[in-house]
Amino acid sequence: MSAPHAIVIVGAGQAGGCAAKTLRDEGFAGRITLIGLEPHPPYERPPLSKRVLAGAATVESCRLFKPDAFAALNLDFRPGARATRIDRAARAVHLESGESVAYDKLILATGGEARRLPVPGGDGPRVHYLRTLDESLAIRSALGPGRRLAVVGGGWIGLEVAATARKSGAAVTVLEALDRVCVRAVPPSVSDFLRALHERNGVAIRTNCGVKAIDDRGAGGLRLALGDGTALDADAVVVGIGLVPQVSLAREAGLEVGDGVLVDERCRTSDPDILVAGDCANMPLACLGRRVRLESWANAQNQAIAAAKSALGQDVRYDELPWFWSDQYDANVQILGLPARWPEPIVRGDRDGASFSLFYLDDDRIVAVVSVNAPRDLRAARRPMQVRKTVRAVDLADPATNLAKL
Repeated sequence: MSAPHAIVIVGAGQAGGCAAKTLRDEGFAGRITLIGLEPHPPYERPPLSKRVLAGAATVESCRLFKPDAFAALNLDFRPGARATRIDRAARAVHLESGESVAYDKLILATGGEARRLPVPGGDGPRVHYLRTLDESLAIRSALGPGRRLAVVGGGWIGLEVAATARKSGAAVTVLEALDRVCVRAVPPSVSDFLRALHERNGVAIRTNCGVKAIDDRGAGGLRLALGDGTALDADAVVVGIGLVPQVSLAREAGLEVGDGVLVDERCRTSDPDILVAGDCANMPLACLGRRVRLESWANAQNQAIAAAKSALGQDVRYDELPWFWSDQYDANVQILGLPARWPEPIVRGDRDGASFSLFYLDDDRIVAVVSVNAPRDLRAARRPMQVRKTVRAVDLADPATNLAKL
């Protein structure tokens, strides 16, 4: 295989930025074209629902690279540009501007879009979605003492926004259509913990409660018609009901698409000259024994590193354990692993206290860990999980056991 001379990256978020940096770190001296929809250079998204939303972080602090470091990458950076078509035969990406950019290798890091609320009024000016830096800044202006915020969706984004808004002094109600919060990400006991955490901090949480319509009454605020026949008044709404992977470019180019763009363990699509990383990639993970699409900071970074190395012809096989984290009030919640089922956990620490970990086992092997203010427990479990080492439940539960020695 001949070495590439020109690599195009579509998507200038964290995955796109990490891919570009990795190419340079690995000694690639050819042309790198980085195409991004937003006007900003690559930045991290986790602060958007927390420090940026709270006004505690600046726009500049979220950027992946300081200006000098970004300039040193020597990229052909195209901010505010939309890729409209991939010509696989000519190996070129066509832009909305009419330009086309040739590639030897193409990395798609297109991420996804916030899922829209499909009800009357769901696209109103005071109904916000949180995916971009500009959207975070728009929501921030709607928070503060005396403001009423309705959060539609009790997943990670919804709960983080609720925590930040509550700390700003706003009155917050979370509306979740399913029977518990974070139902797709955590077992029932962790959902119960998260609900209790928010209710202790003054957030009202209503489960089994969908939204039928949003009526903007001007100076009178918004009125949400709910599925149970009641109504809720608010000054603003934030919708956090999931992400839709951006796969239109790949699909129209004839690549294999399912829940995301299907890739192999080397991040390659059905066209070996096109690779995918980040929220839009659907990849088999040997450590899980199945194919998954992950939406996380760690996956966007590490999968992009693997995709860049793979584009350079290196023998890379991505097999990272899924890792998620969330900060809400004084609780740092971390999850390692993504089990197909959640067995009864082994508890380490005080489950009703400020710090504890839940270990989920399958045949004496750890398949997942949920830690609250106990990051060392999670770090110690990573290696035994990766190599599928057997452990004793009694050791995990005993606070005197040094987990690092497992």
